Amino acid sequence: MVSNSATHPTPEVQVPAPESRILSAKLTNTFAYTRSLGPVLSQFALALRDGRIVGSRGSDGRVTTPPAEFDPVSGAPTTGLVDVASVGTVESWSWQPRPLDGQALDRPFAFALIKLDGSDTSLVHVVDAADPSQLSVGARVHAVWRAARSGVITDIAHFSLGEAPSDAPAATGEMNVDDAGHVIITTPITTDIMHSAAESESWYLEGLKAGKLIGGRVQTGEVYFPPRYVSPADGSPTVERVELADSGTVTTFCIVNVPFLGQQIKPPYVAAYVLLDGADIPFLHLILDTPAEEVRMGMRVKAVWRPESEWDHTMRNISHFAPSGEPDADFESYRNHL
Repeated sequence: MVSNSATHPTPEVQVPAPESRILSAKLTNTFAYTRSLGPVLSQFALALRDGRIVGSRGSDGRVTTPPAEFDPVSGAPTTGLVDVASVGTVESWSWQPRPLDGQALDRPFAFALIKLDGSDTSLVHVVDAADPSQLSVGARVHAVWRAARSGVITDIAHFSLGEAPSDAPAATGEMNVDDAGHVIITTPITTDIMHSAAESESWYLEGLKAGKLIGGRVQTGEVYFPPRYVSPADGSPTVERVELADSGTVTTFCIVNVPFLGQQIKPPYVAAYVLLDGADIPFLHLILDTPAEEVRMGMRVKAVWRPESEWDHTMRNISHFAPSGEPDADFESYRNHL
């Protein structure tokens, strides 16, 4: 059956304007990935530190650069490394007219596949050129070395046009090498996004800035903190904002005893799910100002706020929760929230 849009027009959907100011902010997610390069790539890294480039020779006689950890033909572990030149030929290239933060050069440049003399494969690097008219397939380029080198591919600052190799200056950087002689590197990984909060999330964030804990009541009656746009249980919408007390009950907890990179609190300490009075779901925060071994399910706690001058649109406005001194909650009052 074919409908006629003239006789059966599509109904218009009216989306009400939000009643609250919608917040937006740039969010940066970053973590440092630390790993060992293993026996083969460690030799590549050590050579870079020394101002040299090495590849691996396979069972078919071909040289792979950077070196392969396993022979591309036989699959056997790589054992033989050979030096290749720091001069090579551009095999293909792509012009980058607007450099991004963190890229090798702060001016227009080219990404290129470069086959170094003595190698049978190409590596990706950047070529410094004034404009794309200077680039061509077959152009000869040479490596330009940094003085501070630490065994990473960016020890080669870039490639420049021309046959004449650049002598690598004496290395001044530091390397992290384990007991087996393998190089340990740390790679920062970062993404930036622009986040626009939902209306209920904006309630929550504006509340934190004002020193209030704002949850949301969904159509079926449950109160969520932080508020949800819709109920995760049945999809019913959030229909009302609810200001909650900054006191609550520990439902479950974990004692953190193991130190880790970036840790801001010396172990042992407690991470716990706190059920705020008036809420129907707990959230995760810290329990401090009491020995870790004394924290227990049912313990009554109260928020410890940072100074008001430090408040922002973040849960960090609450430094932690601490025992309130009230009697423990009755198990029946929070058993459904475990």
